[in-house]
Parts: sequence; structure tokens; C-alpha cells
Amino acid sequence: MSPTVRNVLAVLAGVIVGVLVNAAFVATCSRLIPPPAGVDMNDAESVAQSMHLFEPKHFVLPFLAHALGTLSGALAAHVIAATGKSKVAYIAGAVFLCGGIAACVMIPAPAWFIAIDLVVAYIPMAWLATRLAGKLKA
Repeated sequence: MSPTVRNVLAVLAGVIVGVLVNAAFVATCSRLIPPPAGVDMNDAESVAQSMHLFEPKHFVLPFLAHALGTLSGALAAHVIAATGKSKVAYIAGAVFLCGGIAACVMIPAPAWFIAIDLVVAYIPMAWLATRLAGKLKA
């Protein structure tokens, strides 16, 4: 298999791993920290109209879902890549960043959460994945 094909597959596998980790966190969020009374988390309109009821605690697990999803996806991409492993991890991180930007447009959230999420949960987690992969290799 050519290194280019393997690297593309590494990014794809990393995105799949990260999405699964993210989804697992999102699925458990409402069980660990229930949303405010009367909010239907499956209805964007309900969430938008009730955003004033959300407290900072309601944003902890979504942030962790984004950060750990990106971390695990970038780590998987780094491990699978044939060449340019750090670059491949950062590409996976950039894919998640694009997803985070899209989520910010589609899902209402306070500006402070959007800022922290976009600045900390994506590219820094890809960087951390490259560091962890180096430690695992050593």
C-alpha cells in the first residue's frame, strides 16, 4: 500500500475513532448532568429557547466530548500513518475543528463556551496526541 493511501486511510480511521468517542460522551452527557427541566436536547429549537437555563456545568461534558474525541482520533491517525505522522494527526484535528465550527453555527451556545471549545478542544488536542504518540513509541 502506498504511503499516501495509508495516510488518507489513517485520517479516515482517526475521524471514525474520534467520532465514536465523541458520540459516547454525548450519549452519556444527559445522564450524568441532566439538562434543565423541560429542555428537549434532541430539538434544536428547544435548546435555543432554553439556553438561558443552562449553567456552566452543562458544558463540561460536551467540551470533554470534543476534546477527547479529537485527541483519540488524532492519536489513532498518528499511529496508523505511514509517513508524516504528526501532519496526519493535525489533519485529523483540523477535520474535527471544522466540525466544531459547524456545530457552533448550528447549535446555540454562549460565546465563552464557543471560544474555549474552538481554541482548546481541537488543534491543541492534536498536538497533545503527537506528544502522547511519541511517548508510546519510546
